[in-house]
Amino acid sequence: MHSNRSKKFIFFLADIVLFYLALFLTLTIRYGSFPSKELWYIHQWPFAIIYFIWIIIFYIAGLYDIEKFISAKELRNRVFKTMLSAGLLAIMLFYLIPSLKITPRINLVTDGLIIFIFIWAWRGILFNSAIKSSKIKIFFLGADKEIDDFVKFINERPQLGYKTINDMGASDIIAVSEQAKKNLDSVQSLYELIRAGKTVMDFDKFYESVTGKIPVSLISKTWFLENLIEINKQTFEKFKRVVDIIFSIILFIPFIIVYPFATLAIKINSKGPVFYKQKRMGRNGKIFEILKFRSMVADAEKNGAEWAKENDKRITVAGNILRKTRIDELPQIWNVLRGDLSFVGPRPERPEFVGKLEKQIPHYSMRHLVRPGLSGWAQINFPYGASVEDATEKMQYDLYYIKNRSFLLEISIMLKTIMTLLSHSGR
Repeated sequence: MHSNRSKKFIFFLADIVLFYLALFLTLTIRYGSFPSKELWYIHQWPFAIIYFIWIIIFYIAGLYDIEKFISAKELRNRVFKTMLSAGLLAIMLFYLIPSLKITPRINLVTDGLIIFIFIWAWRGILFNSAIKSSKIKIFFLGADKEIDDFVKFINERPQLGYKTINDMGASDIIAVSEQAKKNLDSVQSLYELIRAGKTVMDFDKFYESVTGKIPVSLISKTWFLENLIEINKQTFEKFKRVVDIIFSIILFIPFIIVYPFATLAIKINSKGPVFYKQKRMGRNGKIFEILKFRSMVADAEKNGAEWAKENDKRITVAGNILRKTRIDELPQIWNVLRGDLSFVGPRPERPEFVGKLEKQIPHYSMRHLVRPGLSGWAQINFPYGASVEDATEKMQYDLYYIKNRSFLLEISIMLKTIMTLLSHSGR
C-alpha cells in the first residue's frame, strides 16, 4: 500500500535536490563556468535559509498534498501562486538583511526562475505519471454509503495510484468493513485469500491512511479500545500544556496592541459589550465560557442558540472584519492560560448542540477526550460548516487527531492554520 507520509518525504527530498541544482545552474550561467568552492560557499548558507523558508511555504500551501488536487492545471496554478509569494519574500529578505551578502541580487532572481521551472515541471510530471502508471487494484468488501463515497473519492483522484475493481480474487488489496468481518463466509474467504498472498486490511485503516480521517459510521466501540490508549499520551500532553502557556503569554503583546482599536470599532459599529462570552463543552464534558471580541449584534440569540451561517446577517460590519482576520479569537488566549483550551485540538462545541449531535453522530462524545483547541485538524481540512452533516465530517478529522496526535502533527496543524488564516477559510 502507498504511504502518504513516505511519498511526501520523497517529494521533500526531491525539492531539496532541485533547489541546489538550480543554485548550481544559476552560478554556472552567471559566471560562465562551474562555481568554485569559494563561490559556492558564499552562496550556500544564505540560500539555505531561503530554501528552508520555501519548504515551509510549500508545505503550508499544500504542495505536498498531491492527493487533494483534482487536476494538473489546479496543481500548477497553486505552484505559480506559491512560487510568486516565495520569490517576493526572498527578495524582501535579501534586501532587508544586508548580512546575507548576496551580490549581485540578480542571482536570486535567476535562481528563483529556475526553481519555478523545475517545480512546475516536476509537479506536473509527477501528477501525470501517477495517473498513467499502473494502479494498485483494490476491492472493497462491504456495502455502505461511506464506502461508496470513498470509491468515488479514489476514482476522482487517479494520482493516488489505486484502481477500484469488482473482482476480489484479482485485487492487490482487499479493504474489509467491520460489518463484513461479522460474516463467517466472508471471513473464511478472506482467510484463503491471505494464504494466497493477498493483502487484507481493515477499511477504516485504509481510509485513514488516504484521507487523514476516521470513518465514524463504520467503526465500533472496539476500535476505541484498540486505538485510544491515553496513558501513552501523558508526556505529550504535559509538554503541550507548557507550550500553550508560553505562547499564550507571548500573544498577550499583540492582544494589548489590538485591544483599543478593536474596542473602538465594536463600540462605534453597534451597542453592547466589547467581549462576548459563550458556554462551550471542553475536555471530559466540562462546561466553560469562551471569550471573544463581540462580532454580532448584542441580541443575536434572542430566539435561542443557533449555528452561525455564511453571510450571517447578525454579524456586524466591524465583526465581519474581526472574524476574517481572526482577531475576534484573540481574547481566547485567556482560555488557553486557564486550561480550558489549547492552541491545537478539536474546536469546542456549544452544549446546546452537543446533546443533539450525540444523538445523531456515532461516538460524538469521544471528541471530548482531549482539550479543545483554537485550531484543529478538522479546521484546516474542512471548510466552514454548520449542519449535522458538516459536524459528522469534522468529527472524522477530530478522531484522526485524537488517535494520532503528536508533536509533528501539532506543528503541521499550526503551519496549515497560517494558510487557513491567509485564505480566510475554515471556522
